Amino acid sequence: MPPLQATMTEGQVSAQLRALALPMVWGLLATMSFNVVDTFFVAQLGNTQLAAMSFTFPVVMVLTSIGIGLGAGTSSAVARSVGAGAAEDAQRLATDAVTLTLLISVTVCAIGWFTIDPLFTLLGAPLELLPFIHQYMSIWYFSAPCLLVPMVALASLRAMGMSQVQGTLMSCAALVNAVLDPLLIFGLWGFPRLELAGAAWATLLTRGLTLMVALYILRARVGLLTTPFAPWGFIAQSWRSIVHVGLPAMASNIIIPLASGIVVMMVARYGTDAVAGMGIAVRVEPLALIAFYALSGVVGPFFGQNHSAGIQTRLVQAHRVLSVFCLGFGALLALALWLLAGPIANIFTDHAEVAAVAILYLTIVPISYGAYGLVMSVNAAFNGLGKPWPAMMLSAGRVLLVFLPLAWLLQAMWGLVGLFAATAVTNILVGGWAWWWLRVQVNGKTV
Repeated sequence: MPPLQATMTEGQVSAQLRALALPMVWGLLATMSFNVVDTFFVAQLGNTQLAAMSFTFPVVMVLTSIGIGLGAGTSSAVARSVGAGAAEDAQRLATDAVTLTLLISVTVCAIGWFTIDPLFTLLGAPLELLPFIHQYMSIWYFSAPCLLVPMVALASLRAMGMSQVQGTLMSCAALVNAVLDPLLIFGLWGFPRLELAGAAWATLLTRGLTLMVALYILRARVGLLTTPFAPWGFIAQSWRSIVHVGLPAMASNIIIPLASGIVVMMVARYGTDAVAGMGIAVRVEPLALIAFYALSGVVGPFFGQNHSAGIQTRLVQAHRVLSVFCLGFGALLALALWLLAGPIANIFTDHAEVAAVAILYLTIVPISYGAYGLVMSVNAAFNGLGKPWPAMMLSAGRVLLVFLPLAWLLQAMWGLVGLFAATAVTNILVGGWAWWWLRVQVNGKTV
């Protein structure tokens, strides 16, 4: 294998982070449009179908979080190997990460497929929605390994500074999904009308194509994949390196959708329209946060390469750049969504009760988006350094120590307004905590 170059250890920090993140913005924007496009077309079927798909969101996010966690572990391990000039180690790590992800994703999705009804009953789904949820998730589960494996495979490319490849592939996949959705949901141009199942089939077909292309790029174009068959000792060592960061990162990311599941249960008390309205908001929200997701996707490899190369001053500069960008851009987002919440909600529904809940969420929670973006980047930075436990503590503390007590208290006082306010206050408090902790780390102090 040819030598791998550590591409993130030179140049202006702000310009380099921007150059790495921009391709990710377009790719993630396209990928997250999966949910928005699905929501738009499913909403045309009726509030019942929209509410059914809204109940699936926490489960979808749990499985996605597994991929994010394994991708974080892979990216961190590969980036540190690249920064240290160990090309063969990077190749072994990338290959074994793909194998591990395939095994985990297939196992988890098989369990999920056999427990659809009891799981969603536990999440508070009423009996009349269970057939629709089953119709969607019984197909969606088959697409999940085709989502998780490319996520981990492409994390290896980010570790090498090749974020533009991921951006292009994700954009193409979103375009394919947008074309397949109306064809399969409504039965256009001779295709069968599958309704809610059509959205799941569109996802499955798109992600299957993405999996094949991603593996082809890593194997034939980059040469980062080798044979998965190796002595057990080598594979076990790779898996340990990946899960050292991957398991805490996975747990950190799973905590978020678990909290979302609790929120869905709380909102369900206010009726199906309230769940449908929040379903619109939480599918629009990732599009608003797209720049923060893109930035966090490249912060980990940046910190990993520079840490392994021993260039601490670049980490101090990166901390400053992240703080200024997240807070400044977050303020602009809050203003934009405050002005546009109504028109956005009306795109998805003409039911006043559903739109009102979506508008309420999109005018309260975005106040805290800048702080939440900072938390995401700080978590990625710690993972890139090979220190996953601060990120784990921030995520767990955010939900268990701050959000859940606040949500219980403020909802009891002010209903849905209090519940959404609890989310905003939590993000602001934990954002300050995250900023301080990374500042201590990059300045070489002890906590």
